[in-house]
Amino acid sequence: MIKTLVRSIKQEKEKFRIPHSVQDAIPVKRIWTDGIFQTGNAYSRSYRLTDINYAIASKADKTAMLLGYSELLNALDSGASAKITINNRRVDRRQFEQELLIRPQADKLNGYRQEYNDMLCSHAASNNNVVQERYLTINAHKRSVDEARAYFQRMGGEVTARLGQLSSQAEELDASARLQILRDFFKAGQPAVVPFNMEQRAKRGHDFKDWFCPDSLEFYADFFESGIRWGRVLYLQDYASFIKDDFIMELCELDRSMMVSIDILPVPTDEAVRELQNKLLGVETNVANWQRRQNNANNYTANVPYDMQLQRKETTEFLNDLTERDQRMMYGLVTVVHLAGTKEQLDADTESLLAVGRKHLCQLSTLHWQQRDGLDTVLPYGVRRIHALRTLTTESVAVLMPFKAQELNHTNGIYYGQNAVSGNMIRIDRAQLLNGHSFRLGVSGSGKSMSAKEELVEIPLPTKDDILILDPESEVRHEVA
Repeated sequence: MIKTLVRSIKQEKEKFRIPHSVQDAIPVKRIWTDGIFQTGNAYSRSYRLTDINYAIASKADKTAMLLGYSELLNALDSGASAKITINNRRVDRRQFEQELLIRPQADKLNGYRQEYNDMLCSHAASNNNVVQERYLTINAHKRSVDEARAYFQRMGGEVTARLGQLSSQAEELDASARLQILRDFFKAGQPAVVPFNMEQRAKRGHDFKDWFCPDSLEFYADFFESGIRWGRVLYLQDYASFIKDDFIMELCELDRSMMVSIDILPVPTDEAVRELQNKLLGVETNVANWQRRQNNANNYTANVPYDMQLQRKETTEFLNDLTERDQRMMYGLVTVVHLAGTKEQLDADTESLLAVGRKHLCQLSTLHWQQRDGLDTVLPYGVRRIHALRTLTTESVAVLMPFKAQELNHTNGIYYGQNAVSGNMIRIDRAQLLNGHSFRLGVSGSGKSMSAKEELVEIPLPTKDDILILDPESEVRHEVA
């Protein structure tokens, strides 16, 4: 076995302790205000990744994005593990009304604001109300938190630079933001009465886990109960020889609260090449011994068995990828957790996910008697308790593309329509864009002036900004008259 994998398993091994409360079932031991979590003997930090328009890009642009994402994976340090998490978070209606709806003001336009808010609520009810967020969690075994903080600072700069080439951004999450992710998962639909404040909770002697832990957490053979909801953890057991880049996207299209995590354990290139050379030498030895036995039996025309030919071919191709095509050996693991309101709905959703796997010639399986370990693995804690790893190259991991389509949903923005890929609303505030200008193209009678006037009417509703109209030919006065 490769030394990197043996070392990782040994470092992650912990003594089993029976949890006596829900808080004991959480693997996080200690947190710091800058977002570093201590889990076992390791430290982790998470980054929120902005999405890119991969699903609607052309074939050439997809190839460029895939190569850029491969460079990001190649930049991962072999001394640490990475976890890419896709979180399907359902939008809370109270939070939607608080952040997006226009508040009344002391003027005569509140009737129009109410009509505009009713339109937004009707569109929100017809959409799936699921927002996808992406996180990158890096887990490293360091001797102290200061050493881990210096390591994460260096890795954060590298990740930010690589993501910038993909037109994506990486935002470091502090402790409050990381705990909010866990609270949205365990306590969906329950708004926080008091925002998380580490200093105040420390003064009162409260544990930080009390803020996001569910009321109850019970694990069974093939499912678990979190409060009043049911959940199940799946993992990708068998991979197809050819996987399309939309496999992860289809898994995340389920209209439920769920998380999909891709664990990545990079292997040093020199160690991987040495391991493959030894394996290729073993295959050639087996072929030579088989031919010697056939020659002793005077069977000089016998062909090498197919399984030996296949082993020789695959090992040679793998070795060529590492030495000639700048690929790296990585261990990968894909885990999925989904939640439902009833056990019947949970079983139906599980069958839908299994059907997606069968469509792509992959096999998703339920973790039996390992639901707790699977839940700890799929959540962005930074730990990996499931060891069903698969040997992959950089391109094989890059095919599990986590990006889909960029969302435009600004607070107090103007409603511009619906995202054709995700189905969510598009609300834009021009002041938050890099370039707030726009061009309206069309033929005569297509409604260009009408759409422009509609935007001019909607702008004063959420704000008190003044509007300056430059109309040299007096077209607006003409049409109004």
